[in-house]
Amino acid sequence: MQQTHEPNVPSSGQATSEPIVLAYSGGLDTSFLVPWVAQNYQRPVITVTVDTGGIDAAAARALRERALALGAIEHHQIDARADYFEQVLRFLIMGNVRRGALYPLCVGAERVMQAQTIARTARRLGSSTIAHGCTAAGNDQVRFEVALRTLAPELQILAPVRDRAFKRSEELEYLQQRSLPVPPTGAAYSINRGLWGVTIGGQETLTSSGSIPEAAWVLSREAFTQPRASERHTLSFERGRPSALDGVELAAVELIERLEALAAPFGIGRGIHLGDTIIGTKGRVAFEAPAAEVLLSAHRELEKLVLTARQQRIKESVAAPYGDLVHEGQLLDPVCRDIEALLVSSQERVSGDVHVALRPGSLFVEGVDSPYSLMSASRGVYGEAAGEWSAIDALGFSKIVSLPGMFYQRAGHAAKGNVQP
Repeated sequence: MQQTHEPNVPSSGQATSEPIVLAYSGGLDTSFLVPWVAQNYQRPVITVTVDTGGIDAAAARALRERALALGAIEHHQIDARADYFEQVLRFLIMGNVRRGALYPLCVGAERVMQAQTIARTARRLGSSTIAHGCTAAGNDQVRFEVALRTLAPELQILAPVRDRAFKRSEELEYLQQRSLPVPPTGAAYSINRGLWGVTIGGQETLTSSGSIPEAAWVLSREAFTQPRASERHTLSFERGRPSALDGVELAAVELIERLEALAAPFGIGRGIHLGDTIIGTKGRVAFEAPAAEVLLSAHRELEKLVLTARQQRIKESVAAPYGDLVHEGQLLDPVCRDIEALLVSSQERVSGDVHVALRPGSLFVEGVDSPYSLMSASRGVYGEAAGEWSAIDALGFSKIVSLPGMFYQRAGHAAKGNVQP
């Protein structure tokens, strides 16, 4: 039977050599848990970092060194960036998914995939216990545990930060008292980074009032104090998938990473999202999503050129709940496969080029081209000349379209005893 709350800490006579696998991000919560779990459960700890973006060679080396210095007996980093794109991000692009019409699900969308990767790794390493550093007040506890219950119900889950309500200041003090390494940001900010962007939580985001300081931004720091000259770039899509940047064909992960490097110095994709959490409270988080901002905006404009109005309307009606399901950690629900099938079908003609200008604080879509352009398919010119219809056709169309409104007004006058022609 799966156990989601902490068991009693074993006595020395109950010690076991079976390792506990810790989902390790390198932040304060998971850094604290490495020595705390080892000490209080008297079991070796193996840290596992699932790389879904934002970890370069230097960062990977630092994560490994810190995990081992904190007491982990092994550290594993698993590159899941390509899987993350195929399982999650491509559908977020196809659906133009943003939460609250603003936030492009920078972090959180990858949690289910990370959970399944960690579960698979735990089995491979011979462990029946997984630990995570989620809090009781956040969304990630739900995402991780829903996924783990679904995929690996036989595994035991430990969540000490949540179940014992540790404060970040207490975690910091625990590490400092033992002269153990502390993450660079200490307890001031909680930073999560992935292929789709960065989220930043701090004292300022606990209320709805103000912004975080300039020094707290990760990707776009000094974008406005040291503004750059504008740049123009071209993004290409094939069936809704980003395929090339400035004419150079790239794999999706490399394209996203290059686009982030281009757009971040302009402060594009910087924002603060205020919305509803999974557990029903209001929450607020700062985010930086330069690549997501460019790709979602470019993709949306290309769709406007090649999709019919009804295609766009129906797709939008399922894309919004799909985003909600991903945000809530319900990616494994079979209805997501149904929505994904519709999204893929809708992208059959979403191919072409999007020309964008990057400016400090803004993205401007200058134009789009596609062999499937519905604009080019018409012989008419909007506002200038009729095409496949005549002036008489237009007059008749206007009359027909006005009939429902005319009948409604006539019925209202009749009910009041007025005579209408």
